Amino acid sequence: MEKAMIFFIMIVIGYLIGCIHGSKVAQFLSGVDLKKAGHGNAGASNATLSLGWKYGVLVAVIDIGKGVLAVLCALNYLATHASNYTDIQMWLLIYTMAASVILGHNFPFHMGFKGGKGTASIIGILLAVDWKVALIALILFVILSLLTNYLIIGVLEFYLAFCMATYLWIPGIGPTIISILLLCLALILHIENIKRLLNGTEPKVTSAFKKSL
Repeated sequence: MEKAMIFFIMIVIGYLIGCIHGSKVAQFLSGVDLKKAGHGNAGASNATLSLGWKYGVLVAVIDIGKGVLAVLCALNYLATHASNYTDIQMWLLIYTMAASVILGHNFPFHMGFKGGKGTASIIGILLAVDWKVALIALILFVILSLLTNYLIIGVLEFYLAFCMATYLWIPGIGPTIISILLLCLALILHIENIKRLLNGTEPKVTSAFKKSL
């Protein structure tokens, strides 16, 4: 019962951390509501495409930061309670909290449960779990996004890298299932992007660099 309560508390904390939105900071500074600009998403990619790369970086740093923060919170708790958990249980707790952050980012209560799509936060999560793997995935993210001129390609690559890294190096089936579910959620939330990509109407990366503060 005690462990179940801890998992519940971590879910709540993770969700609330996820509700901290970089898009709101960007809105305060620019006066532009990202939910009403570009393709209507409150994430770093839309901030980049709608307001320019500087705002995109600002939103990304905030949203990446909360992914890192959530994992560090879980690790800090486990540092003093490790004896109560097996390795599999510890990683399940970490990934449960990580998933809660994504849900908080994607479905924040203060935004009518319509937030971002979780990409920046998943980057933060992987950075906290294994920064070396995250760095490789980020390099591929940048290369693919620039080569194809579409952010959505890099986004999907990163989610796939997250799932693969989890399957290969994280013990227990739970974290792998969670990573796959997060990938499926990302695909659902990016359906419109994928449709625009196929139709040739998806905003290109180069368009972001034409915008300025």
